[in-house]
Amino acid sequence: MSTASAASTPTRAPRAAAGPLSKWTGRLWRTNEFWVFVVIIVLALVIQVRSGQFFTANNLVDIAGAMVVPGIFAVGAHLVIVSGGIDVSFPALASLAVYATTRVLVDSGFAGPVIVPFAIAMCLGALLGAFNGVFTARLTVPTLIITLGTANVFSGVMQGALNSVQIPNIPQSMAAFGAAELFEATNTTSGLRSVLPMSFLLLVAVVAGAWFLTRRTMFGRGIFAIGGDEAAAERAGFKVKRIRFWLYVLVGVIAAIAGMVRTCAMGQMHPTNLLGMEMMVIAAVVLGGTAITGGTGSLTGVMLGTALIVIVQNSMILTGIPTFWQGFALGLLIIVGTGVSAVQVARSRGRRITAA
Repeated sequence: MSTASAASTPTRAPRAAAGPLSKWTGRLWRTNEFWVFVVIIVLALVIQVRSGQFFTANNLVDIAGAMVVPGIFAVGAHLVIVSGGIDVSFPALASLAVYATTRVLVDSGFAGPVIVPFAIAMCLGALLGAFNGVFTARLTVPTLIITLGTANVFSGVMQGALNSVQIPNIPQSMAAFGAAELFEATNTTSGLRSVLPMSFLLLVAVVAGAWFLTRRTMFGRGIFAIGGDEAAAERAGFKVKRIRFWLYVLVGVIAAIAGMVRTCAMGQMHPTNLLGMEMMVIAAVVLGGTAITGGTGSLTGVMLGTALIVIVQNSMILTGIPTFWQGFALGLLIIVGTGVSAVQVARSRGRRITAA
């Protein structure tokens, strides 16, 4: 017996050591983030072979810069979708908040620091977000219907009450912030020069703030709990209506930041420039693994999904594909992303039923 026991000992040690690694690779294999990352790498290699330009320094800087506005929007959309809702009003909300801010400052001859326009736009964004929050917290109507309505209300106020027109000369501090650079990169072959805007730091700050909110606060845990099972979240003690109201206020602030960044970067205020971005942003969030039914998702996946959307748009320019195919590619990605999300939700429910 002692001989048999001694002989079995060496075979148990390697199994124990391989266990955690096997579990980790198994979990990695099942995550959306891993597969989105694989798709990005494969797509990058294909574009590199076809154009020879993907891995150039200026192209990578262009991609990072192009992620700023959709990335900030995507953080807000992620928080809403995780809570079990969906918001399609954030581009109209951002347009109205930023247009009203810019209009007032230009008419008053404002010449102060850029923090003032950002603060005013964020306050207006919070106010408009509260408008969404009141309806979503009090009514049992799907948030898609509510935000479709408020999007039209915001656009109507901007075009009707404010008589919106293009503002070509924004305050100097806003234009200076839009032109500020973190660093620049030059393509040694073509001589093309690309810059990473200072506003990239705002994207980092918004992502870091959202990470802290969702991982370190009860409010953030409440957002996930409501998206997973609203009734269970209420029984667990979460103030569902209050969390939902303040969530939409927060999303309004985030949307206003994104709108202000776009206006500063353009050096002018165009009232319809942001409209229509909602599908691209929601596609990025869903592709990154945020379940369309709520309850699950990660900011890592959101940034990877945003990068994938930006790369697809960028690759069509590099490879000479007509830009009207962007709509086709975006629609295809939405179908794939929502399809994968639906399959994962169905499997998860199946596992719970089997376990019960």
